[in-house]
Amino acid sequence: MADQSTTQEMSFLDHLEELRWHLIRATLAVVIIGILAFIAKDFIFDTILFGPKRAEFPTYRFFCSVSQTLGLDESFCEGPQFRIQSRQMAGQFSAHIWTSIWAGFILAFPYVLYEMWKFISPGLYENERKNARGFIFIASLLFFSGVLFGYYIISPLSINFLANYQVSEEVFNDIDLASYIGTVRASVIACGLIFELPIIIYFLTKVGLVTPEILRKYRKIALVLVLILSAIITPPDVASQIVVAIPVLILYEISIFISKAVLKKEERQLKKMKNG
Repeated sequence: MADQSTTQEMSFLDHLEELRWHLIRATLAVVIIGILAFIAKDFIFDTILFGPKRAEFPTYRFFCSVSQTLGLDESFCEGPQFRIQSRQMAGQFSAHIWTSIWAGFILAFPYVLYEMWKFISPGLYENERKNARGFIFIASLLFFSGVLFGYYIISPLSINFLANYQVSEEVFNDIDLASYIGTVRASVIACGLIFELPIIIYFLTKVGLVTPEILRKYRKIALVLVLILSAIITPPDVASQIVVAIPVLILYEISIFISKAVLKKEERQLKKMKNG
């Protein structure tokens, strides 16, 4: 019994050691890409981060054209009117460091998934590994789709609304660097993770925590939650919230279809096992 207990303990420690190395490799990937992002400071800040504050940003051009065609408010044509400032001694350096780290995480996301998958996959059955084939590609595709949606839709909508909002003519909008970067980062990361909803539903269905019936039953509650979430990550205007809510609701409906497909496949496998 003692030998068996020791073997089990060593096995558990071996798993912890393996997990540690996967985490180390994933962290190294984030750090290496973060260093490259740190070096490419001009591109990361001037082109990427500060893009949504310029009137020529593609999103503003698109909404400007739509507004002119429909005769609506043309505030998008002017773009956001504000300056960015740093009010702390180490503000710009700190922003440079943390922005590089977040850029490293976003760009290294597929490799981080790959390392996590390498740790989890040995514990799965052969048929489960086959069914989950393409997981890294699909999860990465969803994540980057969410990142692009957050960058090209949510960020400019939020920045344009908040930067042009004034309580009085006496107040000028000189936005702190950390506040501006935080707005862009929150929009991008939040949307990237939200777009992982189909993957999350897939695994919750596999472990039996979610079924298509449950998802359909609580569809109205999900709609309310989506609207609340949209209100949190967007400016407080109805149009922006609807723009965010639509793709999330589409992802929810896709998740119902995925959950149904997973259960059907499991039913077919059970029938084959019984007949075999």
